[in-house]
Order: sequence, then structure tokens, then C-alpha cells
Amino acid sequence: MVLSKTASESDVSIHSTFASRYVRNSLPFEMPENSIPKEAAYQIINDELMLDGNPRLNLASFVTTWMEPECDKLMMESINKNYVDMDEYPVTTELQNRCVNMIARLFNAPLGEGEAAVGVGTVGSSEAIMLAGLAFKRQWQNKRKAQGLPYDKPNIVTGANVQVCWEKFARYFEVELKEVKLREGYYVMDPEKAVEMVDENTICVAAILGSTLTGEFEDVKLLNDLLLEKNKQTWDTGIHVDAASGGFIAPFLYPELEWDFRLPLVKSINVSGHKYGLVYAGIGWVVWRTKSDLPDELIFHINYLGADQPTFTLNFSKSSQVIAQYYQLIRLGFEGYRNVMDNCRENMMVLRQGLEKTGRFNIVSKEDGVPLVAFSLKDSSRHDEFEVAETLRRFGWIVPAYTMPADAEHITVLRVVIREDFSRTLAERLVADFEKVLHELDTLPARIHAKMANGKTNGVKKTEEETTREVTAYWKKFVETKKTNKNKIC
Repeated sequence: MVLSKTASESDVSIHSTFASRYVRNSLPFEMPENSIPKEAAYQIINDELMLDGNPRLNLASFVTTWMEPECDKLMMESINKNYVDMDEYPVTTELQNRCVNMIARLFNAPLGEGEAAVGVGTVGSSEAIMLAGLAFKRQWQNKRKAQGLPYDKPNIVTGANVQVCWEKFARYFEVELKEVKLREGYYVMDPEKAVEMVDENTICVAAILGSTLTGEFEDVKLLNDLLLEKNKQTWDTGIHVDAASGGFIAPFLYPELEWDFRLPLVKSINVSGHKYGLVYAGIGWVVWRTKSDLPDELIFHINYLGADQPTFTLNFSKSSQVIAQYYQLIRLGFEGYRNVMDNCRENMMVLRQGLEKTGRFNIVSKEDGVPLVAFSLKDSSRHDEFEVAETLRRFGWIVPAYTMPADAEHITVLRVVIREDFSRTLAERLVADFEKVLHELDTLPARIHAKMANGKTNGVKKTEEETTREVTAYWKKFVETKKTNKNKIC
């Protein structure tokens, strides 16, 4: 006798056709009561992720969006490791230590032959900056205590162009942030003004090697020289270099530039492995000049994972990005990194020159520094940079528009970051799409708020009603023109 069975509603086999049984209703914000097949879960999530932007066309980000397949494979094969467990994963720990030594030597740390560098891998430059800042704060507190002086009002001097992680450090760890304001045409920290702000409570001065606003390198050499003189009046104030973007650029493109441990007051440096270190997001590094620059009381020793393990991190668990960083360092070597950075700079120049040829933009960024182009409209009376960025998204490009920090808030810029995977062809295509966007905006009326701000008749500002009437009339004419042109097409 043949046994047969009728498929029930719970039979998994009937529920996996393009997840159709599971997409009739919106997914709840709470955990669902019942399970669904793995194919359905995958399809539902994949469909939503299709609405994300394309990472390769996200020109706002400094973060790496492409690696070689072999590097991808190494990461995926090790993604289930929490390499902070040094006893369980000693080889991965050794790879981290090798990376620290390579990076410290790249930054000219004063190390003897075979001497181990002082540093650690982090989940990014934000964590690295927190650790470096804490080291400076504790060093300052210890010296003040030893001298019998107050140690409750530490401050740090930076430029107003610093990344938000510096503001987080100051707020989270109760350090006053003293910012050097910017000015039109000068969008980095002025070393002279920075040193003027230094007092006996200053734990360090933070210099930026590669401002996120314009890509410009701050003059760390001048800062060091001025601070040496100032230190004769106060205690020994050091420098931290935030080289998140520029740390993997300067050694290869500008080897003669003195910004690193060649300068005696540079005590620590951070760099993002997931930017021009060419690794996917989730890896940063911080290295110290000498062991004495990292106070011992900040290092913890744990043994519950099987062996004594020194640790100095804010984030405990760590994944396989450190393996990818080691791959890139030994795979590319100095020659390979230099070739990548040369290529990025050449494509930056192609884009820069293409934008200049349009005659519509002022280039704000410099040719030296991080390979990016920051630029603003020469005439923004009808349409501004935010409208250009918004319209450009229709072509797939993600280009940020933003205002400068104090005291240059009246300046608005667009910025394109050139990464390894941004080719010359894409640079030329982007220029062409910018020209299309500008042409399209030229045919449209100015936005109402711009009209209200700038529109005047015989020296008298137009009313909102007059502006609305004018825009409506223009749109009617524009639509009629489109209809007429369409009827002429065969």
C-alpha cells in the first residue's frame, strides 16, 4: 500500500518561493512569534538592502570598499575568531604585533634592532584616539599630583576641523576642548594660535594629518618647533597626530615631510587601517613613541581566557580585520602602497582638472594631502551645493555637501574622496555627470527659499506671495516647453 501525505501549512517546502508567503505584511519591530525558512529570511533582508547606496559610488567615505578575493577569503575563514583571546589564537595575536611593529617603523619610531614597538589594534581611529587621549590625561595627572598641583581641569588644544571623535573624547572623559577657529581660505589648525592656547593644564595638542574637510595636512613640524619654545614656560606638552586618513599616505607620497616620530614632541599617532590602510571597516591602530608614553596603570592583565593577557582597549572583542591588515602589508609592501597612493593622486588630479574646466567651481582643497577634491560653486545665488549633491544621487553618486566649522560656517563645499577602486574612467564619468546636473539645474527656477533670500525688485525684497507666483508661472512655462519639444520628436 502506498502511503501519502498532504502538505500542511507548516510544511517548509511550500514557503520558500521568493519568500512570497512572508512578504504580504510588513515585518514587525518585535521578534516574530514563528520561524521562517532560511531562504525566506535571506530574501527579505536582501531585498531591503538593495535600497542601500552602492559602496563603490559612495564618494563621501574614506573607508575601503574593495579588497582582493584572497584577502576576502582570509577574512571569512577567520571571521568566527575573537582574537582578543590571545591564548586560544596566538598566531592572530602575533600578526597584530607584527602590524604594530611595521606601522611604528613606518612612522619612524625610535626603535632599536629587534625592539618591539608599543601599540595596539583597535576597531577604528575613534577608539585609538580615546586610548591616546587617556594616556596623555593620565601622564598629566600623575605629574601634577607629584608636584602637588591641581589636576581636575585638563584641556586639549585642537583645530575646529577635528573629527567628532575628539569631541566625544573631551565629553566622555571630562577634558575641556579648546578649538582653534578656522577662517576663509585657511581650513586647518593654525599652529601659532594653537600654541597660544596651551597652558599648564593642556594635556596635549592634537594635529590632523589629513583633515576630513579638505584633506590638507596640518603643519606638525611648525607646531613642534613652536611648542618646544612654549614648553620652556610651562610643563612638557606633547603632540598627538591624528593620522587616520593620512598615515598610510604621507610615508609613500611625501617621505621627506616631517610629521611623525622624527619630531621629538610627537608622543603618539593613530591611523585607520580601514581607510588608506586598504582594509574593510573595523580596524585602526595607535602607536606610542616609547613605552614610557603609555602609563602602566592603564594596562589591564586578565587570565580568565587561559593565560595572562595584557590589554589596553575600550572594545574587548575583535574580529578578522587584523588578518586582512597583515595581508595587505606583506602583499603590497612599500612599493605596492606607493603605487596605490600614486594612482589615487593621479585620479584626483584628473577629477580636479575636469571640475576646473567646467568653469563653475572654486577648488578649496590643495593638490598635496589626502587624495580628495573639495570644491564650491562660484555662483550659488540660484542653486546651492546641497541641491547639486541631491540631484547627483539620481546618477548613483553619493557626494556630500557640508558647511565648514566655526568661524567659516558661511562656506559650503562638496567633497569627493578618491579611493583605490575609483578609476580614471569613473573620474571622467563623474565630471560628465556634474555637467549634466549643472545644466539641469540651470533650466529650473531657484528654490523658493533662495528666491526669498536673494530676490529683489528695484532694491525692494520680494514678498513670499510674489516669489510663489513667479515660481509657479516659471514652472507652467517650463512644462509647456517640454510638451512642445516632445511633440516635435519623431
